[in-house]
Amino acid sequence: MSSDDSLRKIRNIGIMAHIDAGKTTTTERILFFTGKTHRMGEVDDGAATMDWMEQEKERGITITSAATTCFWRGHTVNIIDTPGHVDFTVEVERSLRVLDGAVVLFCAVGGVEPQSETVWRQADKYHVPRIAYINKMDRVGANFAKTVDTMNQRFATNCVPIAIPAGEGEMFSGIIDLLNMKFRVYNEASQGMSFDDLEVPDDMMPIANEYREKLLEAVAEFDDNLLEQFLHDQPLDPHQVMTAVRKATINSKMVPVTCGSSFRNKGIQKLMDMIVDFLPSPLDIPPVTGHDLHKPDRILVRKPSIDEPTAALAFKIASDPYVGRLTYIRVYSGKFDVGNYLYNPSVGSKERVARLLRMHSNKREDIKTAYAGDIVAAIGLRKTTTGDTLSDFKHPILLEQMSFPEPVVMVSIEPKTQVDQEKLSDALTRLAEEDPTFKVKHNEETGQTIISGMGELHLEILVERLLREFGVGASVGRPTVAYKETITAMTACEGKFVRQSASGKGQYGHVILQLRPASENRHFQFQNKIKDEIIPREFIPAVEKGIREAMTSGVIGGYPVTGIAAELVGGSYSELESNELAYKIAANMAFQDGIRKAGPILLEPIMNIEVVVPEMYMGAVVGDINSRRGKINGMVPRDGMTVIAVSAPLSEMFGYAGTLRNVSQGRANFTMEFARYAPVPLEITKKMFENIII
Repeated sequence: MSSDDSLRKIRNIGIMAHIDAGKTTTTERILFFTGKTHRMGEVDDGAATMDWMEQEKERGITITSAATTCFWRGHTVNIIDTPGHVDFTVEVERSLRVLDGAVVLFCAVGGVEPQSETVWRQADKYHVPRIAYINKMDRVGANFAKTVDTMNQRFATNCVPIAIPAGEGEMFSGIIDLLNMKFRVYNEASQGMSFDDLEVPDDMMPIANEYREKLLEAVAEFDDNLLEQFLHDQPLDPHQVMTAVRKATINSKMVPVTCGSSFRNKGIQKLMDMIVDFLPSPLDIPPVTGHDLHKPDRILVRKPSIDEPTAALAFKIASDPYVGRLTYIRVYSGKFDVGNYLYNPSVGSKERVARLLRMHSNKREDIKTAYAGDIVAAIGLRKTTTGDTLSDFKHPILLEQMSFPEPVVMVSIEPKTQVDQEKLSDALTRLAEEDPTFKVKHNEETGQTIISGMGELHLEILVERLLREFGVGASVGRPTVAYKETITAMTACEGKFVRQSASGKGQYGHVILQLRPASENRHFQFQNKIKDEIIPREFIPAVEKGIREAMTSGVIGGYPVTGIAAELVGGSYSELESNELAYKIAANMAFQDGIRKAGPILLEPIMNIEVVVPEMYMGAVVGDINSRRGKINGMVPRDGMTVIAVSAPLSEMFGYAGTLRNVSQGRANFTMEFARYAPVPLEITKKMFENIII
């Protein structure tokens, strides 16, 4: 086949949803029905193929995004099964960066849940076309129409059913395909492998016609010929309708909706047909763009073709117990073989591809060549990290890098023995390579190692991995909040570093700075405003470096400083004794002096929380939220429950799961994700630091 023919038959998709909507179960069924596996793994039994980590099996949740490849109707489908828990949202973020399309799952009972909205926003951010699958139609309380209505309200998107359920809850018997108006009944004795396409029953015909009319009306907007036929009540060509649906989906103008029960093996084949029929191939999405290394303002384009220069993105690093460090790569253009060298412009080094693997969860298959459109794993890339570009030596390109949220929860970790000390350092380095939201730093004052992550569960899982995978014996402290510091006023400050040595050769650095709060939530801005070179140009970078180093520790609690705009407005130098080190120290001194005078304040992470609680316990839950400095942003009734939207400081939310369970007799649940940093009230700051005058 030609390159275009091959690419046209590739689908790179992700499966995303709120926690417990059935993502992993759906992926297991896809693998079974496509012949990739010969038995169906169940999440509840700890036997799911895609949840291969011990912690995933024990907890019944997905923690890491797992990749696999299967085949359907002559098409190659690369699937990434992503986590639903907000603590692991980075796995969704980096997967979406490299995917062409997505399947978003919804629970027919729970409808649109908090994390459903989060992953939908992430898909919007990366302009990823998607289809929707409403799962668990066999559950008591399943409501297809209400779920579709809520999707349209919450997402302001044209979500249009392509298939509808025949019955709901215990009465769910199959699905009605609105394109060909057939009623699909599954043979349970064959585990859903075989089915019959029957005529739509008379009692279902009115609702089927109503939904089909809505589908045709929506599709007609995207095809003038169909619109003409629709307005004149002419029969529409099903093939032409499918083409219009595909076009609208790829342009993110429509989200086709299907349904089923993955656990009962109903609806999976229709979902696979929709993935092939409606989601884009690499040829259907815009070519990837990047910067020219030699002319940063020049934008380069790489089309999805093996004839183009190689351009690829490393989107995930993983430690495999058998083959070592794995680098997951999305190849956008060109091709490369095992043994080839690739150029990494992000770090300016060349990398040799020792092995190429096609991954199936934690199993692997060796391949010789990676082509445009492929998602593969490479062994041998030592310096490449998440978000790095890999390109052709002769035609280097720098693709847009990924951005990740800052971690908000910290714990201290200490090795139990000297042997554990050596193991701990290596293990933390490897975990930090895998997870961009996991940070490690050493506190010079206390001698402690501090690890930071996105939430309590995130750090709990990482600590478990340290103990199990790496065999590290360690003591772990209680979770604490990742505070930051900033300033509220403008001030001028001065730093002068003068030192004489015994040899007579001294050091001299002198700077005058002006500090003010940075604009537009910027972390740091630096400007050189001195004239006539009263400080030689070669020392200016040392001044900026000195300020950046000083920002790692503030004056209130030693927390990192953010939101600073610094201007170098004056200073002096000595021809004989000035050097870079002296100016770096002088800038550090000036900054420390300045932030004390510039109204320093403490910033804390504020979380967006959604609590779903039965109405009878609402008073107790609201009272508890108020006691935690929470602000209630809204309440919405939902099927005898009330959904409470809350903003609250992370520091007040530790242990909330247990409290909520107690006040609601275990019937309420919540989700929490980072929203922003905000000033800590002065009285709270004073309580935290009673010895500090603010």
